[in-house]
Amino acid sequence: MKIRPLANKVLVERIEAESKTAGGIVLPDSAKEKPQRGKIVSAGDGRVLDDGSKVAMQVKKGDEVLFTSYAGTEVKIDGKEFLIMDESDIMAVIEK
Repeated sequence: MKIRPLANKVLVERIEAESKTAGGIVLPDSAKEKPQRGKIVSAGDGRVLDDGSKVAMQVKKGDEVLFTSYAGTEVKIDGKEFLIMDESDIMAVIEK
């Protein structure tokens, strides 16, 4: 299935959090927090302003991003979990 977000929405796949702490302690699944890091799978065309002009998206497919804790809506597509969120919920792009 192919999903194309509309306007200023993005489809993000979470990048799993580490299962060990910096000190080497292995965390059980119940103690892990949901990751706030993900990869953009698909992005909309941008938002339309009141005057009819369009503002292009600042992120693109393949970007690795950091987003707010409660960002987006969780959806399950072909057995995989994704988030659909506004571009404004993204705090930063991780550049490598």
